[in-house]
Amino acid sequence: MRTMRSVVADTLGEPAEVLHLQTRPVPEPGPGQVRIRVAAVPVHASDLHTIRGRYGFTPEFPTVPGIESVGVIDELGSGTDDLTVGQRVITVGVRATWQEYVVADAEQVLPVPVGMSNSTAAQILANPLTAVILTGAELDVRPGEWLLQTAAGSTVGQSVIQLGAHVGFKTLNVVRRRSAVEDILALGGTAVICTEDEDLRERVADIAGHDGVSKAIDCVGGQVGADVSRVLAPHGELVVYGALSTHRQTDPDKLTIPIFARSLIYETKTVRGFWLFRWFTETPKDRMAAAIDRTLQLADSGALRVPEGRPILVEKFSEAVYLAEAPAHGGKPLLVFEP
Repeated sequence: MRTMRSVVADTLGEPAEVLHLQTRPVPEPGPGQVRIRVAAVPVHASDLHTIRGRYGFTPEFPTVPGIESVGVIDELGSGTDDLTVGQRVITVGVRATWQEYVVADAEQVLPVPVGMSNSTAAQILANPLTAVILTGAELDVRPGEWLLQTAAGSTVGQSVIQLGAHVGFKTLNVVRRRSAVEDILALGGTAVICTEDEDLRERVADIAGHDGVSKAIDCVGGQVGADVSRVLAPHGELVVYGALSTHRQTDPDKLTIPIFARSLIYETKTVRGFWLFRWFTETPKDRMAAAIDRTLQLADSGALRVPEGRPILVEKFSEAVYLAEAPAHGGKPLLVFEP
């Protein structure tokens, strides 16, 4: 029996305590499926929150984390005529990717564009895709319009800045640290607000005028999310797609966005959520394919540049887990199975 290496969490808990490397049987593809020898998988903060029981779903334990991967098809099930052994592919909506081999339905794999690195391919269907959906289908940000975003230095934030430069919309980028400002401007951000030493509401009026901005995305939540909702223009829209301010919080009172009711009611603003996992499960196939195809094309053309990941051998997965949440850790940690 052939075996493979998998990173497994036996129970709910702190990832550093419950994750371990395990040897498991290599899975066999069934009809309409392919088996992929995994080359690289990103370690996302969301993977770690899932293990903690602090995400939008809780898996059955024991569980293998992971929501993205790039690899090479090494075996075909029956009825998979459009794919070939040796073909490099990314998995779409396949979970449990922190292992050497994964089995996926044929419709859950996409060929990697020639010349695209494994690092880019492994990361393309979480953060860059989120940026494409938020600025496109969710908010339809048009050339010349302002888009305000928090955590502008994050991977999604960097993708949004690049999309602004490509499409022609202006980005108003909120960051926590003064040291991040130059990087945001160098990447093509139109303007930056640093909450370390600037008042968000005053600066939005200075930069975008007293009408403010009509479209915003937030992945911080807490008081920052509340401040963003207040600076929106009448009829403005805020899409919340993360809650970074709550990541180490367990007090229910801290897991909130304290929205100012008068601002919401009398200026008829909209605050709504976006979760990529739900998008994958509920979006019609044609619309999903179009958004994914556009993301791949933007990355392939160079309009979207995904920061190079940091390969870490699977045996050192604990280092990758630490780096995934370390401040200013550099490239996204990528688990790899060969040096």
